Amino acid sequence: MKLTLVGNGRMGRQIADIAARSGSHTIDRVLDFQDKIDADSFRGSDAIIDFTVRDAFLANYPAMLASGVPVLVGTTGWDDAMERVRQDVASAGASMLYSANYSLGVNIFFRTLREAARLIAPFEQFDIALSEQHHTGKADFPSGTAIKAAEEILKSNPRKRTVVRELEDGRKLRSDELHVASIRLGSVFGVHSAIIDSESDTIEVSHTAKNRTGFASGAVHAAEWLAGRHAVKPGFYTMDDFLNDLFSV
Repeated sequence: MKLTLVGNGRMGRQIADIAARSGSHTIDRVLDFQDKIDADSFRGSDAIIDFTVRDAFLANYPAMLASGVPVLVGTTGWDDAMERVRQDVASAGASMLYSANYSLGVNIFFRTLREAARLIAPFEQFDIALSEQHHTGKADFPSGTAIKAAEEILKSNPRKRTVVRELEDGRKLRSDELHVASIRLGSVFGVHSAIIDSESDTIEVSHTAKNRTGFASGAVHAAEWLAGRHAVKPGFYTMDDFLNDLFSV
């Protein structure tokens, strides 16, 4: 499979290394911020993998859709534009797969968290909150992974209805609010934790990333799946779609 990488940062270089070692994938070209990007930029590729920043992705995705090549997106921070992008994907008859995190371990964490939030829902003595830790160079907060984790909790636990990042004016947290705390510290690679607490006990569900290999490997496998899916049924997909397809085999 021929891949075009949009973004030549640390994740892009890790993906290129994973693809090279796979023996079945090649990097057709690498596009970065200085390159002029249009639909022809992706000619001959089987899939596009985008790991850039919000503004670059929002500027470039129309050209990606116009190319007809399926697009895997790991760029985060554009949730407010999600519905517009979904509509554009549908209008173009294109395929896009978006995830804030392509690590298999993180996606197992999401599913575990979803079940934990569901199990405590009937018991008011259990409260739940989220925390995420990353290195001081990370630009967005909360992380895209933390936002996705919060969405899983809100879907599974009707006692939590809104996400709160900071408490202003010294007010107290309401019982229907889910607190998501962000810590930026040194060179911490990435830690996401859900803390479930009652007067009697505490339960923690946590994922710690050790390096970028898991993210890059998951992205390459998901891109391969998306290319096959696009040939059958174009659309906007998530890691849940990818994993559900794998688990059904």
